[in-house]
Amino acid sequence: MTTVLIVEDDPINLRVFSKILTKRGGLEVRGTEDVEEVVRAAQGGEVDIILMDVSLSHSVYQGKAVDGLKITQMLKADPKTAHLPIILVTAHAMEGDRESFLKQSGADDYISKPVVDHQEFVHKILDLLPKK
Repeated sequence: MTTVLIVEDDPINLRVFSKILTKRGGLEVRGTEDVEEVVRAAQGGEVDIILMDVSLSHSVYQGKAVDGLKITQMLKADPKTAHLPIILVTAHAMEGDRESFLKQSGADDYISKPVVDHQEFVHKILDLLPKK
């Protein structure tokens, strides 16, 4: 089964995204904001795609506070995880944010919160999954 890793610090957003993806997309979902767990799951091939919140308020990696952009940069720079599709999910939706965040992070796509069109949300994720 296809597994989506949701990296999100808001339990309500995590629950909403999980419900949409399991019910409408038939996807398996895991959620965490623990950076070590994200890296382990990505390197271990346990997930097929990552939804990455840009503003993670509690995430720390090797003693330093990191946000979703930094975690995405790390994953995209690692040959073991560079192929993994990552979609940034953020409430920062001002003019130019999408382009700036994608350029900074190397992410594959961007979705702004709140997610209004649930079907479009699922389609965007399914479209980025590697074809098996």
